[in-house]
Amino acid sequence: MTRESTVCRASIRWTLACALLLGSPIAPLHAAAPPKPNVVFILADDLGYGDVGCYNPGSKILTPNIDRLAREGVRFTDAHSPSSVCTPTRYALLTGRYAWRTRLQRNVLGPFAQPLIAESRLTVPGLLRAQGYATACIGKWHLGWGWPQSGDGGKRDFTRPIPNGPTTRGFDLYFGTDVPNYPPYCFLENDRTVGVPSAAAPVGRDAFNIAGPMVPGWSLVDVLPGLERRAVAYVETAAQAGKPFFLYLPLTSPHYPVVPAAPFQGKSQAGEFGDFVMQTDHVVGSVLDALKRGGVAENTLVILTSDNGPEVTGEVNPGAYDRLRKFGHASMGPLRGAKRDAWEGGHRVPFIARWPGKTVAGSTCAETVCHVDLMATLAALLDVNLPADAGVDSVNILPALLGETRKAPLREATVHHSGQGKFAIRRGDWVLILAPTGDDNRKQGEPEWFRQERGYTAHSEAGELFNLANDPTQKHNLYGRETAKVKELVALLERYVTDGRSTPGPKQPNDVEITWDRRGR
Repeated sequence: MTRESTVCRASIRWTLACALLLGSPIAPLHAAAPPKPNVVFILADDLGYGDVGCYNPGSKILTPNIDRLAREGVRFTDAHSPSSVCTPTRYALLTGRYAWRTRLQRNVLGPFAQPLIAESRLTVPGLLRAQGYATACIGKWHLGWGWPQSGDGGKRDFTRPIPNGPTTRGFDLYFGTDVPNYPPYCFLENDRTVGVPSAAAPVGRDAFNIAGPMVPGWSLVDVLPGLERRAVAYVETAAQAGKPFFLYLPLTSPHYPVVPAAPFQGKSQAGEFGDFVMQTDHVVGSVLDALKRGGVAENTLVILTSDNGPEVTGEVNPGAYDRLRKFGHASMGPLRGAKRDAWEGGHRVPFIARWPGKTVAGSTCAETVCHVDLMATLAALLDVNLPADAGVDSVNILPALLGETRKAPLREATVHHSGQGKFAIRRGDWVLILAPTGDDNRKQGEPEWFRQERGYTAHSEAGELFNLANDPTQKHNLYGRETAKVKELVALLERYVTDGRSTPGPKQPNDVEITWDRRGR
């Protein structure tokens, strides 16, 4: 026996003897609680299901960092954004509540819009901050601000603090740009513009698409690198701060304006858009490297996904369909549809999660999940009970993240919402779209050559019903044949609308009356 063990045992005997003599109880020994994991949620903008190599072996774009994340984590093949456009997805992600329950029931918020998230509503960062997390949002907000106005004819006053921004919705820190193609053209930090937008932005080809004020010298190509630098700096600082952190990183890419920096120009085989996707992948790699340098990668849940499907010709040129024709690159992969559509290509998106030692490296998961599930999942991870009015559409998908085997699906059903406010509902293998064929896309739409090439059925005014198990590319509309299934799904959607929630719990009010097409009743 060593001298050290002898001394240790003598010390234990002395402690026990003192306890017996003094009549004091021995406190039980408890293992230290495991540290709370950091959470990094990276939300790309308009990144399609087929834009990433690990989802599309035929991709003309190299995405080594996202592919590495998939090799080290779990890749979901049936993950969905809550909407096929931007603002509603961001609302649902941060609140656990579908955005069509608010005043925004179609399209997105316009420039200088008022906040969409009510001040009283619990958000994901608010939930995490109450559990001791540092919280930061770096990137595109697009959920509205309380822009102050001067007394001079109602003009906006950029010298004053901006109320009701991200730092009033649960984030300790914000840095980014509200929307890269919306004024004001500048960075914002917490509740201030970085500089005063005093110049008029040039409008037209190769310039800005919406008139408005900008900071003198503002350059669109500098936006994504600026977000990358700030995100890396935040991770490096937060890693040394001694408390768990949540970084929500909503990137501005590969959304319009498509402005790849010089090192990425000409690097892909899918034009400027492909180059911008490669730059997006580079940003992901920079954040992953920062986590590793900071020594926190092993205790960080990283999620990478997109806010909706790929853009079509309009703001982006060439868009998803023309890109397929010109470069042979299918941004939507094998799916039907693109951004704004209720078809799968509008909202089925890449979704990869890595949590070393928890997620199964190199695995895939076919469970149907949705971005709205983030709140319930993190609440379950931290063993927190949500209030009755919080996360009303959010489902705990932690079992899917951890690779647990289940017989029943985690989600009873998932509601999809198009850019024009058309509803679809997915239950099991069945998806019902309550809109005529092609009714959703107000830009290019689905070209006839594409429809013929993929063998899609003709236009239908009645509505659309597909069985994704037998028809994953949505070629065969069964709406007229499966009338019982149509009525079943319409009734379920009606319950979700009237109950103010799609998860178990007491009924909740919607913000406004919900307008929707009750086909098949």
